[in-house]
Amino acid sequence: MTTTDFAQSGWVQASERIVITDPRDGSLVGGVRVTSASEVSALIGSGLRAFERWSTTSPAQRGGALRAAAAAVIEREDELAALNARETGRPAGEALAGIRAGADALLQYSELGPLHFGTRLLGGADALDYSVPEPRGLVAVITPWNDPVAVALGLIGAALVTGNVVVHKPSERCPHLGIALGATLEEAFPAGVISTVSGGATVGELLVRDERVSAVAHVGSTRAGEAISRAATDTGAHVIRENGGNDALIVDEDVSPRWAAQQAALGCFANSGQICTSVERIFVHRRVANAFIVHLVSEARRLAATGDLGPLVDDALRDAVNAQVTAAIASGARALVGGSPRDGAGSYYPATVLVDCTPDMTIMSEETFGPVAPICIVENFEEGLQLAADDRYGLAATVLTASMSHAMEAAARLPVGTVKINAVFGGAPGGSAQPRGASGSGFGYGPGLLDELTTTKVVHIALPGEGGDDNW
Repeated sequence: MTTTDFAQSGWVQASERIVITDPRDGSLVGGVRVTSASEVSALIGSGLRAFERWSTTSPAQRGGALRAAAAAVIEREDELAALNARETGRPAGEALAGIRAGADALLQYSELGPLHFGTRLLGGADALDYSVPEPRGLVAVITPWNDPVAVALGLIGAALVTGNVVVHKPSERCPHLGIALGATLEEAFPAGVISTVSGGATVGELLVRDERVSAVAHVGSTRAGEAISRAATDTGAHVIRENGGNDALIVDEDVSPRWAAQQAALGCFANSGQICTSVERIFVHRRVANAFIVHLVSEARRLAATGDLGPLVDDALRDAVNAQVTAAIASGARALVGGSPRDGAGSYYPATVLVDCTPDMTIMSEETFGPVAPICIVENFEEGLQLAADDRYGLAATVLTASMSHAMEAAARLPVGTVKINAVFGGAPGGSAQPRGASGSGFGYGPGLLDELTTTKVVHIALPGEGGDDNW
């Protein structure tokens, strides 16, 4: 992106500076200097020097540092939430909730880290065999803008509590927030244990191509994640990535159309559709389709009337969402509500309901990342299940059904990391899942993330021998 794109976007990176505007009204937020190549290299070096002591610090002490970091985040939650709202357009209440969720993630890993254990192996009666997890080294954590603090602190917390050190690159779309968060965390840890860099893809590439980086934890686009994986084949770094999704929602014939529409609205429109696990495509049984669509349109119109829907992160994303909607309409879809950007300042896009969608449309086959509900009517549950499973992504999917057999069948056949029955969001804490296909790989959260960020060493201890001739 060049400086000529500035008027059309919420951020612009010149050769050495990122400038951010507020997506709600286009007002200037400020500028941040891009971290230079020499600075990135120096921070990696500082991190590795800090690793020598941090990796041998007891897990209990590391957990205590995470608790101190969580307290520091809560102490600055209003400042961090305000920066989140200004840079990404996230509504104030949701921005604050994201900060608190991040602090909770630190507290969770402060407890899980000291409990992370190896195993006793069954060897000979006269020997001791066991496995023990060890930190990987320096972890590059590369995080997105759509829930910037919660995502970052989950990855950072898991990496630090297991004895790794971290260089964090927050999204270039919220660099002020990233710098403020980094400064907050640095207060709780020894120098070099956690560092923050600013910049776009060029800075990210400096990190992932450095052979001193032992692991990369990335949440973001599929294109970036695939580039990171390719780079890691040269460096040998372990890669954990949660990338794009094209999550399906299947609405069975035996559920309340009003309730199903409320679930669909939550899945499609929450955070203006800017959630990795947003509902991206809907397959609804013909028997309930008409009533479902009426109620979903009503939900979209309610959001338009209340003004509760925040903007997209910038004009570039708004234009990309509109291009997908426009292409779908040109191919035969109909917009029952929404369907084009609203007039006035800001990167807003209305809650949009599209009907007569077909699986071959881009709106159904690719991630949209906006408040759009594309609907395809199916004749039976089997058809909906087949269409939902036919996708190159594999993040999550939701099924709304009163049939236990349909629920069990969907859980078995949907090729995704997370299957949700009768709730588009939610789940038990610690429910680690591995995305599939273009959505990434590895456990990106929960207890499984501790395993991803450590390597396993097996130790065999035998008794010394006895006797023998010393004069051999």
